[in-house]
Amino acid sequence: MKLTRLTLESISVDRPKPTRKKLQNLCLDKAYDYNEVRDLLLEFLYTAHIRARGEEAQAIKREVGFKARRWVVERTHSWMNRFRRILIRWEKKIENYLGLLHFVCALITVRASGLLG
Repeated sequence: MKLTRLTLESISVDRPKPTRKKLQNLCLDKAYDYNEVRDLLLEFLYTAHIRARGEEAQAIKREVGFKARRWVVERTHSWMNRFRRILIRWEKKIENYLGLLHFVCALITVRASGLLG
């Protein structure tokens, strides 16, 4: 929450100007559920999609069979941590590490697609 402004300012990719037809959306988890963050997102012309604190807990109590969502990035990092060579970086050259990282991402994608059974 404290580094939200610096993070938004440091985005190096030029983004298109938001219009009424093409809004710029930004999805954040419940750690960013503060009025200061919402005001900051309005300043940067983003439409905020922030999960409220306690919203998932209430949904679990109300709906039978409701499972809490795990964010895609957190899930992917967890899958990547299963590969020891990625978790503990032993490679001295960045090219070797990035090659392994791409290989692991491809392997995770193939496994998730179910092509190999």
